[in-house]
This record gives sequence, C-alpha cells and structure tokens, in this order.
Amino acid sequence: MIEYKEEEDKCVIVSVATSYVTDTMMKEYLDELSFLILTVGARSVKSFTQRLPIADSKTYVGMGKLLEVKEYIKENEIEWVVFDDELSPSQLRNIERELGCNILDRTQLILSIFAKRASTAHSKIQVELAEYQYMLPRLTRMWTHLDRQKGGLNMRGPGETQIESDRRIVLSKISLLKQKLKAIDKQKTLQRKNRESLVRVALVGYTNVGKSTLMNCLSKSDVFAENKLFATLDTTVRKVVIDNLPFLLTDTVGFIRKLPKTLMESFKSTLDEVTSADLLVHVVDISHPNFEQQIDVVNSTLNEIGASDKETIIIFNKIDNYSYIKKDEDDLTPKEKENYSLEELKNTWMAKNNLTSIFISAKDKTNFTQMKQVLYDRIKIIHARIYPYNNFLY
Repeated sequence: MIEYKEEEDKCVIVSVATSYVTDTMMKEYLDELSFLILTVGARSVKSFTQRLPIADSKTYVGMGKLLEVKEYIKENEIEWVVFDDELSPSQLRNIERELGCNILDRTQLILSIFAKRASTAHSKIQVELAEYQYMLPRLTRMWTHLDRQKGGLNMRGPGETQIESDRRIVLSKISLLKQKLKAIDKQKTLQRKNRESLVRVALVGYTNVGKSTLMNCLSKSDVFAENKLFATLDTTVRKVVIDNLPFLLTDTVGFIRKLPKTLMESFKSTLDEVTSADLLVHVVDISHPNFEQQIDVVNSTLNEIGASDKETIIIFNKIDNYSYIKKDEDDLTPKEKENYSLEELKNTWMAKNNLTSIFISAKDKTNFTQMKQVLYDRIKIIHARIYPYNNFLY
C-alpha cells in the first residue's frame, strides 16, 4: 500500500493516447485517474499526454516528453508521478532513473485504494495476494542499489542473492494466501448452497455509479456508500422482499477501465457471486458523459469472468444529475450526445437496446415503483422456472 505524507500531496499524471482515443475520451481518462488519486488522499496538479501508436517499451512516453515532465517536477517540487497504465519492470526502472522521484503506475494506485478500502479478512487477503503477484516480477528493481556489488570467482553479489531470497519469500506468501482464499471459497460456496431456495440477484456496474445506494434503498440496510471510487470491496448479500416475493440481492465490487489482472484473479471468489446469480442488474450512471463506454467496460469484464450470458436488466441511475446543452432552433449541425434531452436519450437507447431498461434516481427514489414492478415481474418468472415445485407465490 502506498503511503502519502499528507492529504495535499501533489501528483503529476502521465498518459499515452493511442490512435483510437479521442480528445474527449482522453479528458475522461485523466479525470478518472485524478479521481483515483483523490481517493487515496492526494491531488493531481498537472497532466502530460502524448499521442503514440503504442506506449514506448523503454520509457512509456518519448524521451522528449519525459524530460519535459522531469523539468516540471523539479521546478514545482513534485514527489509523485502517476502513469495511466501498468508499467513493465524495465519501464519502471528506466523512468525512475531518469526522473529521480517516486513513480506510481495505474495498477499500484488501484492496489493502494483496495488496500485502504479492505475491511474484512477476506478482502484483505485478496488485496495482499494481488500486491504480492504484482511485486514478484519487479523484485529486481527493488535491489538495483546492490547491482554494483559483484562477487568474485563466479560468486554472486548481495543484490542477486537478496533477490532470490525475496523471491522465495514472496512465492511462499502467494502460496499461503492462495490456500487461505481456497478455504474461504469453500465456505462461500457452502453459504451459496444454503441460499439456493431463493432467486439470487447481483448488482453490477462501473465503480461509483450508485450500486450501494440502490442496495440500501431496496434492502433498507446500511451498506457503506460514498462518492469515491471502490467504496465497496466486500460482497454484501441482503434478503429483499417486494410485495410477497423474497429474493437475495448482492452488492459487488465496481468495475473500472484497465482493472489489473492480479485483482481479477484475487477477487475471483467475490466475482463468483456474479457468475452464480440468476439475474444481473447492471447499474449505469446516466449523468456520466462517457456512460456508454463504461457499459462496454462492464460488459467486457462480465465476458471475461463468464457471466455475459446472464439475464440482465439495465438501470440508468442518477437522472437527477443528468444535464444537457439545448441547441438553438436555427442550428442545423447534427446533434452531439451532450445535446440530447433525457427523454430523447431514453427513446434512442430503448430503440437500439434489447435489454429491459429503467431510468431512476436512487438518491431521490424517482421511478422506484416502476423499477420494483419490473424486478418483481422478472424475478417471479425466474422463480417459477428454477423452483417449479415451490411456487408459494401463486
């Protein structure tokens, strides 16, 4: 976990824009990275971007851009430089050598947030495992200060010896943590079997779209919700009853662009709540200017974990925050996305989407009656299909 000295620690952001990334998308990416930095208790003061076909294999950005970053951090006494991608061990080593300051890549940043947010033994083990898996191929970088201390007559220097020692320790830690998670997985599987008499519904979506707030409204519980990324790490399951229909509602960890693979692997047992669900409720922040890309990220993640074929309802949340720029009547240029009213967006989305879609505000409980009716109708059908001999509802 990365420790910052104080809340006002200043960071500089460095990002590469490939050919498919538009200027609007790049702004959204930088805003998201700034939000991640804010979540760990620091703030970004400057962004450096460079358009490249692919990131430079040695220094991520070109040497000219790196020197520009170096000059800025020296003039402004910046201690942290955050990169919007996972850097390879050689990239980290080369960049640190050139900049001479603390380097943080996107994966380290997200791991730091997860470590800060983890509150149960389960989530702490998951995060610790992901941290060790990230650390393992980067051990060489941690001992570069001993590289010059070579041993004679084919004897290894202390740097190489220490790396091998640390590698054994890390591998042993990874093995132990995997055993602990395996035991927890068995316990979770048993818990899921004990809940098999009820339909299981899982809330999924991009991070910070309002899943926990919706969970609290439906279950009348007090799941932690905050306007920060990854406010929820631990899976929460609550029994919910709509009219005479009981079902289990699960709140899951939010997805994000470029979610580290190590976290995907470590949080497998948590994501199993999604793969074992009978119905997915995909929550979307309709007020976010890039919500369609967030939908794509979630769908891609669901596909990776084998849950893309699940029955799904889309709930567009935060309609109370939705705003648009109304065009002048004499403006004949084609409408952009930001010019669509909420009603126009509803009609457009409904026309191109085959999934059931509901537009609500979890904060104000707008359209909650409609949402509950849709959930009731869908869950009732699923219950009758899964438990044909236990239809106490009819």
